[in-house]
Amino acid sequence: MPVVTGKEYIDRIDQLKTNVWIDGGPIIGKISEHPAFKGVMNSQAALYDSQHDKSLQDKLTYPSPSSGSKVGLSFLQPKTRDDLFKRKEMIQHWAKMNNGLMGRSPDYMNTVLMAFASSANLLKGKVNCFPENVIAFYEYARENDISLTHTFIDPQVNRAQFYFEAGDEPIAARVIERNDAGVVVKGARLLATQGGVTDEILVFPAGGIQDKDRAVAFSIPSNSKGLRFICRDSFVGGDSIFNFPLSSRFEEMDSIVVFDNVLVPWDRVFFYDNTEIVNKFMVASSFLAFTLHQVVSRQIVKAEFVLGIVQSIIDTINIGDYQHVQEKVSEIIIALETMKALLNKSENESEMDEWGFMRPNQITLQIASNLFPRVYPRFTEIIQLLGASGLITIPTENTFQSSIGKDLKQYLQAKSSNAEDRIKLFRLAWDLTMSSFGTRETLYERFFFGDPIKLSSQLYYSYDKEPYVGRVKSFLRISEDL
Repeated sequence: MPVVTGKEYIDRIDQLKTNVWIDGGPIIGKISEHPAFKGVMNSQAALYDSQHDKSLQDKLTYPSPSSGSKVGLSFLQPKTRDDLFKRKEMIQHWAKMNNGLMGRSPDYMNTVLMAFASSANLLKGKVNCFPENVIAFYEYARENDISLTHTFIDPQVNRAQFYFEAGDEPIAARVIERNDAGVVVKGARLLATQGGVTDEILVFPAGGIQDKDRAVAFSIPSNSKGLRFICRDSFVGGDSIFNFPLSSRFEEMDSIVVFDNVLVPWDRVFFYDNTEIVNKFMVASSFLAFTLHQVVSRQIVKAEFVLGIVQSIIDTINIGDYQHVQEKVSEIIIALETMKALLNKSENESEMDEWGFMRPNQITLQIASNLFPRVYPRFTEIIQLLGASGLITIPTENTFQSSIGKDLKQYLQAKSSNAEDRIKLFRLAWDLTMSSFGTRETLYERFFFGDPIKLSSQLYYSYDKEPYVGRVKSFLRISEDL
């Protein structure tokens, strides 16, 4: 099957009848019609539909190396710098369709799976490792345009550096049985974004694991027996695009994943009972390089959207002549252009890895991934500071259409905008920065790739500082000789 349409994606997810719970009860009927999911599923469907636009097919798809059919370009294993540029263009085209607000659009997980397949040789010859399963699943997902969610994180029971569960009943998901059919998994994992609205779930440990029972990686259908998704409260404010311009369309649900004696067939197991591989694979593989390339490409689009909102507020209420306003906008511009420069540098300094794939410069992308979690909360603060009371005085669509709508049109007009358009803009700014959806976006970007302190530590240890230390030592030796 070549790339799917939006309707095919929605029909496929509805037919799965995945076990999804929200607000104390299971979802009965079509999940695509549930208020918590229909907006984001329709937005995701639009991404799939765009692959069928003849004017965009060369930008969004490529011929499958095995079937020749058109497949999603986010599955492309780059072998040249031009391939990297193509991947960036595709990622940013999709990101512009949601202004970078869907951190788990299909291209993210497609990229993750592509990176795993591109590094599958790391598993070759290792005990309890199946590189052939990784490659086979990648090809299956590519040829069928499979959508995926993933879960990397154990429940936050005890965040001490070394924590081992003592009870008989597992909390963190682990293998409790190995038999002829596969491995049996019991326990829970966090934080499956878009859990329940994808074909499959990819389970992969993030590293730092000493317990072999938790050292397992696999992918299974979302409707597998014993698997259930327990959702948080929905942040969809309502159907009205006027009232909730972002949450009504782009709210990505997060969920706890419970494995209740779930059988994972052997052909879906990537590795198990191997703590050495767990703690090595993420670092030694191309996972960070390729996924950070996708993430930074999307974040740039999101930063552009923020800049557009901020300047629109400035133009609407005529505050552009104030120097403190100019300074705040310049902060966003500097961050945006820095992110762009880092992305370009990562591509220009890309190198062929040992398996023949063109890998963007990982250190440069790690710098970008350290920068964005720090600047994005400042973006939201700048919008709040410039919008001020305008972010509070935001009547609803029904109020405008009521008998007192004429009052709003008179008293809420702006220098360069009528009242209704002004409120549309300010509700957009509110939904991005102050609604439950918006505050989740801020937290999401803060921790997208994990604890910012750990990210800084990883950068510290991976960045080659010795040439600069050597220069200082050389300078001091010269000085001593004078």
